[in-house]
Amino acid sequence: MTVPGSDAYGHIRELLYRQPPPLVMKFLRFVGQGINRHHMVGADDRVLISVSGGKDSLALALGLRLRLRYIPITYRLEAALVNWREHPHTPDALDAIRAYFEALEIPLTVLSADMRPLSFGDRFDCYRCGRNRRRILFDHVRSWKEFPLIATGHHLDDIVQTTLMNMFFRGTFSTMRAVQPFFNDTLRVIRPMCEVKETVVEAIARDLRLPVSTIDCPFRTSNIRSRIRPIIEEAARINPRVRENINRSHTNIEDDYLPEL
Repeated sequence: MTVPGSDAYGHIRELLYRQPPPLVMKFLRFVGQGINRHHMVGADDRVLISVSGGKDSLALALGLRLRLRYIPITYRLEAALVNWREHPHTPDALDAIRAYFEALEIPLTVLSADMRPLSFGDRFDCYRCGRNRRRILFDHVRSWKEFPLIATGHHLDDIVQTTLMNMFFRGTFSTMRAVQPFFNDTLRVIRPMCEVKETVVEAIARDLRLPVSTIDCPFRTSNIRSRIRPIIEEAARINPRVRENINRSHTNIEDDYLPEL
């Protein structure tokens, strides 16, 4: 990756002041629907964006920043990237991500941390990695005087995949919540892209040339989520709204209901 110059993300900065293209407006509309439906962000809230360097968190930052142009309230945005010492982003990748957030006018903090703390012992998987990242972000906002909101880049496909993973492997009907409180509701994790399909996020990342960076994760191609994805894609060929319906089912449970086939 080439280290970006000062104007490498001028096209991103321009979006803060001119009319975005139709794809971006479509993306913002879905982000706004998710935020408003679940009452995620209010006036003067302080929001920390959890940044991985992937397309999802970079698109999330764009959506939250551009949304401020079209709503009658304001909120404060900050971002934090947990950079694992075992599998770090390259210096060039970090420079590109920093330049991107500078263009968005969002302060970015890079937090170096161990992916596998000693407390995990020999046990390690995607769940424990995610839990460790969340703990680091919780510690980061602990000193905030304002009520902390941590925004993650999970989209509709992530939520649907989690639903099926829990059904298939845990025997539970549960999923990621759009708004998830912690510590007696003294902190909340929010998922503003809960109604955005992954295909839209992919198009945003591609068309706007977002500085997507991936690390050498040992579980990238072998995790359960990657094996659930083709099942959902196959189901979507039968019904294009299968993602929305699985997501909606969590709030639309009917007893003793047998569908007509």
